[in-house]
Formats: sequence, structure tokens, C-alpha cells
Amino acid sequence: MAYEKTEIEIAPGKVVTIETGKLAKQAAGSAVVSIGQTMVLVTVCEGRQSDGDFFPLTVEYREKAYAVGKFPGGYIKREARASEKEILTCRIIDRPIRPLFPKGFKKEVQVIATVINADGINDADSISVVGASVALGLSPIPFEEQVATVRVCRVNGEIIVNPSFNEILESDMEMIIAGSANSIVMVEGGAYEAPENEVVDAIMKGHEVIKKLIVAQNDLINKFGVEKPVYEAPKNDADLFAKVEEACLSQLKEALHTPMLKMAHYAAMDTIKESVHEALDESFPERESEINQYIAEIEKREMRNLILDEQVRIDGRKTDEVRGIDIETSLLPNCHGSAMFQRGETQALVVCTLGGKMDEQKVDSLHGDWYKNYYLHYNFPPYSVGETGRMFGPGRREIGHGHLAERSLEPVLPTAESFPYTIRLVSEILESHGSSSMASVCGGSLSLLDTGVPLKTAVSGIAMGLIYENDDRVQILSDINGTEDHLGDMDFKICGTKNGITGFQMDIKINGITPELMIKSLEQAKEGRLHILGKMNEALDKPRELSKTAPCIIKRQINANKIKDLIGPGGKVIRGIQETSGADLNVTDDGEITITAPQRGNANMALNLIDELFQEIEVDKQYKGKIKNITSFGVFVEALPGKEGLVHISELDVERGGKIEDVYSLGDEVAVKCISIDPQGRVRLSAKQADKE
Repeated sequence: MAYEKTEIEIAPGKVVTIETGKLAKQAAGSAVVSIGQTMVLVTVCEGRQSDGDFFPLTVEYREKAYAVGKFPGGYIKREARASEKEILTCRIIDRPIRPLFPKGFKKEVQVIATVINADGINDADSISVVGASVALGLSPIPFEEQVATVRVCRVNGEIIVNPSFNEILESDMEMIIAGSANSIVMVEGGAYEAPENEVVDAIMKGHEVIKKLIVAQNDLINKFGVEKPVYEAPKNDADLFAKVEEACLSQLKEALHTPMLKMAHYAAMDTIKESVHEALDESFPERESEINQYIAEIEKREMRNLILDEQVRIDGRKTDEVRGIDIETSLLPNCHGSAMFQRGETQALVVCTLGGKMDEQKVDSLHGDWYKNYYLHYNFPPYSVGETGRMFGPGRREIGHGHLAERSLEPVLPTAESFPYTIRLVSEILESHGSSSMASVCGGSLSLLDTGVPLKTAVSGIAMGLIYENDDRVQILSDINGTEDHLGDMDFKICGTKNGITGFQMDIKINGITPELMIKSLEQAKEGRLHILGKMNEALDKPRELSKTAPCIIKRQINANKIKDLIGPGGKVIRGIQETSGADLNVTDDGEITITAPQRGNANMALNLIDELFQEIEVDKQYKGKIKNITSFGVFVEALPGKEGLVHISELDVERGGKIEDVYSLGDEVAVKCISIDPQGRVRLSAKQADKE
């Protein structure tokens, strides 16, 4: 393959470069995409035909430590399992390209994106999608149209495309947008209570840049004259399909017109399948899987027609109706805070735990290490859908759902200065029939309030669906269940407060969505979101008092020059304070001490020990100290920790001509009074004057 290169200026001073024909030439398609000095190599390869009933697409994204001239962490000094950032980027690449493979295509396809150079300014995730699109376009693999992705953020009211890391930190709205030349196919982002119209405006501005990137992709791909084999999806056996339709249609229509919950609907479908197989298996032997496929196709068609023609859903709801909601807080007495949020047949138990500085999560990233004092973990056990299964670590879906819920709640959290706790939320999905990530947002908001975290306001979330056949036959659905998610064309999750949007994620199973449909979806979602917020406020409308089981945190500022005195030789002093008080101490380079203890008494004890450590001896004040040294002319008493003074023999209760050792011993406690401090800081103490008082 010949070497080709193209450049696109996506904003003043920001250029995206696409190259191919130099690296990884044995892959079916490969491209190197750069922005600044951040470079990602993306390859695509095709495997064997799959016998399964799904498209076996796998996407991998890896950040190499050598890209920034550093060694990987850990004992073996080699990149290990994917980080959370890498998993989330895999999802960002997968979601826009998956719907653009032909229906029925089942060959294995693997996309691998590798960050080979990083400048610490530009992220590689958005340009990885561009690389995947180019690599697929250059390969013989059927792919319907090119896509591109940009990151958009808003800083001081200005929309910035593919911002730097610093610009992202300063922004009040940030999102990833993927699209084709004519439509949006994926959106994911967060904002600080942004109005719906501002979110749409940012998406549309990002789409304008996406169009430029697609033009550049097509120009590059066309130079190679790639001839892709014509893919024809397997055709249905018309005779068998007609027989299956005849055997199940009336039963299907009756079942779909009967409002049912999830398990009842599944049981009804199983009964229909059994009756069809009884009628046809003898005439069509060894074609059970094909019969099941046709039943599923007819079910999907009839469910969609029911919604489009009658505006009725399989559980009997109207298209804009939210399922019934049940809420309970303070379920777990020994936890810091807890809430159960149930919507329809989806149930989330969300538990909040507060900790100190030591509980922050260290994030080892390509661009440096940093710490998180708030994080949310989402768990989806197999029993939540009534199934058995092996329990592994969190999968990509769990990481993605947890990330969406985490970022949706973050804008309403108090600042670290006003609430110095580390916050961990855990969402246990106990039942699931759609929108479990949105239940995690609602339950998370309630759990934080139950703990006593002073949120700015409550946050709720809702998942919107879409049934689309053409511009005249289209219906938006509020609060979709699992069946509607599976058989529908869109999963658009929107989270927010009464004032605006805080988080969103949209996946499209068709070629894209128009701005008009997106605006309508957001408007309908707002109505549902406010309805859910009303139910949440009925259960708990403000933060409770801080949980009695939560740890106590106290902060104290000392002079940075005194940190060495707090630490002590080999850490002796700080360890002693921690062991004596039962509290944990963390000190920053500027001298801020954070004391975290299980009870306020422990924290106060640690604070007193710190205050004593840095307290200075003052004239005319009395102290009780220990004798540290005995000389012929007096004793040295430690009046305060680490601070000694001399008690001259004349100020001791020793008879004239007597020996000090006859009256005092090392380690004796003695009451003393400071009678003077000379210009050199030498302290003179008196036992006699202390006794008189």
C-alpha cells in the first residue's frame, strides 16, 4: 500500500493529520491519526465467519507508557490489564462503528487502537474513532459510511473542539460526539446543570467539525480505489417464514396487547415458541434456530407496529409515561447512608461511604498520577435478571454505566474545602429490566442525602427510546424497559436537576438521529426527569444530619517549616500521635493536616496532641512535665512535648547542701512554672513557684 497523508484544520491552530501506508501494512486496514504530538495507530483485521447469532466485533484501546517516556507501574514493568480510561475509550470507539456494519454480517472483526506518542496536551480517544473509520474504509470489510468523533467543551461561554486537558478542567460542559456526514450516532458527556438547548447547540457545533473530518477521510480512502466485496445478508426462507407467521401471529398480537411485566412476558413468549415448534418441527426438521429467528423478527415487527400505530407499549404504558416508583432510605443501619430506588422492575440499592484522605483513589494515567476523592462503583450480578453466571471483576458495561452515573452526580457535590470527605458510592443492581444506570443516579442522589452530604440539589435520570421507520412513522419513548431497549432504535440516557442537565449518553442502532428528533427527545425527557425528581423529593428532599457512623474529619494548618517536627525522625512523632489517638493523619506540602478518626473524641485527642507539639512555653504559665536530665546544678524538664527548660537547683525543693538525686529521679513528673526566657530562647523554670501556686 502506498503512503498517503492528509491534514485537516478543525479549529484555528488545531490540525488533525491522517496517515496510512507506513505502519502495520499487513493489517486489513491501518491508519495513524495525530493531533498535536499525540499519535494513535489504529488497525483492523477480519477473521472467520461466526456461527453465533451476533456480530463478533471486538475493540481494544491501549495507552503505551513509552508514549510519554515513562515506565509502567507495578512489579513486572509491563502494561497489564486495561485501565478504566482505556475501557471507557474502547466503548467510545465501539459504539459509533458497530451500527454501521451491514445487518447480518457475522465475520469476526477486531479493531486495535494503540497510543504510540502523547504530548500531555491532547487526548487520543476522539482521534481513535477517526483512525478506526479510516482503517475500516481502507479494508475489504463492508462498512456503510465513514464516521468521526470530536470532543467538545465550553469554557467561559466559548465552544472549543478537541480541547486540551487544561481546557477540559476549566469547562462547565464537556462531551464526546460521534457522527456521520448527515447525522449524530453517539453522544456522551456531562455539564453543570446546562439547559437542553445549550447541549444541543454544542452537539451541532461539534457535528460541523465531524463533517470536515469525514470529507478528509473520504478523500484519502478514494485515492486507493478500495473495492469492497458486495455483502448480501442471508435471505429468509419465504415459505418457512410464512408458516411461522401463520402459527404465531394471532398469539403474538394477543400477548403484546396484554400488559405484562417482564417475567410474564418472557413466559408468554416461551409458550408461543413451544406451540410453533410443535406445529412445525416435524415438517421442518433441524431448523429450530431458524424458526426461533423468525419468531423474534415477527415479535420485533409487531411490537414496533403496536407503538407506532396505537401508541401503546407492551406493559400498557403510554409513550411518555414513567413506570411506578418506590423509594426507601436508611435501609442499612450500620452504613453511613443507603437508599433503595425501584422503577418498574429495575431496583438499585445504593450505599454511600465516607472516608478521609487515605481513602482517595490513586489514578495512574498516561499523563501523570492524580487522586479522586469521589467515585461510584456499579455492580450487575447475574441474579438481577434471574440468571446464573460466574462472578468476575467488573466488565466494560459495568465500568461504562458506573462512569455515567458518577459524572452525572459530580456537579452537585460540595467542594472538598467545604466537605473534606472522600465519597464512595456503590450501586448494587438487584433487579433489572432497563435503565439500571439511571436507577443508580437516582439512588445515588438519595443515598448521598441520607448520609448527610450537602448536595446543591437532587439529580434524577431517565432513559429515552426511539422507534423509527421513516420520518412519518416515528415515536419517542420515555423510561424504556429492557425489551424496548433491545427491540428499539435508541438508548438516550439523560440525567439532571430541576435546573438543567448534568450527564447524558446516547447510542443509536440505526444510521443516526436528526437534530429535530434529539431536541424532541430532550424535551420529553425533561418532563420525565422532573416527574422522577418529584417522587424523590417526596421521600427525602434535603440532606439529613451527618451520619453518626461516619468518620470525623478535622483540619489544622501549621507552618510548612514545622512539617519535619510533626513527622519526627523516621516518622516516630506522627506514628505516636496516630497510635495514641486512633486517628489517621495526612499532611500536605503546604502544612495542611487532615485528621480522620472513627469518633470525634479520637479526632480531638489527635488535635490536642498536635497543638501540644507546636505549643510554645510561655512566661508565667505553669506546666506539668517529666524530668529528662539531672545535673549537679539542676534538672531539665520537658514542659511540653519536645520543649525543655532548666530548673536551677535554687528553684528546686532540695535542702541546702543536699543532692538532687535524693529528691528527684529521671522520669518523675514535676509541676513547674516558666519564670523567664532569655534572648537565645533558653527557658528557666521553677518548681518552688509552681508549688506555691
